[in-house]
Amino acid sequence: MEIFKYLEKYDYEQVVFCQDKQSGLKAIIAIHDTTLGPALGGTRMWTYENEEAAIEDALRLARGMTYKNAAAGLNLGGGKTVIIGDPRKDKNEEMFRAFGRYIQGLNGRYITAEDVGTTVADMDLIHEETNFVTGISPAFGSSGNPSPVTAYGVYRGMKAAAKEAFGTDSLEGKVIAVQGVGNVAYTLCRHLHEEGAQLIVTDINKEAVQRAVEEFGAKAVDPNEIYGVECDIYAPCALGAVINDETIPQIKAKVIAGAANNQLKDTSHGDTIHEMGIVYAPDYVINAGGVINVADELYGYNHERAMKKVEQIYANIEKVIEISKRDGIPTYMAADRMAEERIEKMRNSRSQFLLNGHHILSHR
Repeated sequence: MEIFKYLEKYDYEQVVFCQDKQSGLKAIIAIHDTTLGPALGGTRMWTYENEEAAIEDALRLARGMTYKNAAAGLNLGGGKTVIIGDPRKDKNEEMFRAFGRYIQGLNGRYITAEDVGTTVADMDLIHEETNFVTGISPAFGSSGNPSPVTAYGVYRGMKAAAKEAFGTDSLEGKVIAVQGVGNVAYTLCRHLHEEGAQLIVTDINKEAVQRAVEEFGAKAVDPNEIYGVECDIYAPCALGAVINDETIPQIKAKVIAGAANNQLKDTSHGDTIHEMGIVYAPDYVINAGGVINVADELYGYNHERAMKKVEQIYANIEKVIEISKRDGIPTYMAADRMAEERIEKMRNSRSQFLLNGHHILSHR
């Protein structure tokens, strides 16, 4: 892998390799863009096949966070860390403290949070060495479990997408197929049920399904049947890449809006559903509640303020749909464009500011 070539292609700013022999820490911090503010993105711990795979994952995820944070209206850039190792057996206190010192050394350019393979307890250890970490224990003034907040954002975004497809954002009487009934989706189901929607659910975890059936009068179907059910809205809330060549021909929904990451297997699938007239709420715009929530910790967490910001997801989805119509492009592209336009605006105002500042100094 030619690292500089890759960095130049997508204009990354910095990659930091962190090694601590004593604790076994091998971490890669990727900082993609800090035009809007410090880079915020979680720390993932994973058993990678090789170093190249780890580097590539860190880079790809960091760039994704630039778009997610910009689209969410946050004054934050994008970054990500991957720690190479098995989260079940390679963790120790020294590792996360050493990692915390590396973050501290970046002086606020990068702020981390939990991700796949890391926990609140791990963030607390990082917090022993640096304040540039979110998602810590509520005892330290954090926001706690982000699932309910993410769920509320998905609910709001779904209403905005429904408004485009059905002419009203009311979900009363709408049939909604929810794929996966994990923490986020369970809370989403509660919001939908309270508004009078009819739910069809599936999950490999039978207990989760049973709970949704009992609590919300949901109808349960097999995991592979969820794509083809008669419904108004399909909500992927589990796996990624579920919108693909096999599933698209089965989908009867007019709206796709859910909490899962990377829902499109490939961008071409985003083109296909767009041509079919399905309203797709881009995943990283609709599921940004979690990142909006932890970002609020940077100001001293305030639940009400965080929820107000999450309300914005409705307007963000509306804006994506508007750009999609304005430029005649699918919504997944419109989401990227919305993020890019926001970064560009800031970049221009900054360079104007610098030019003007220089102008004043040179004419003293």
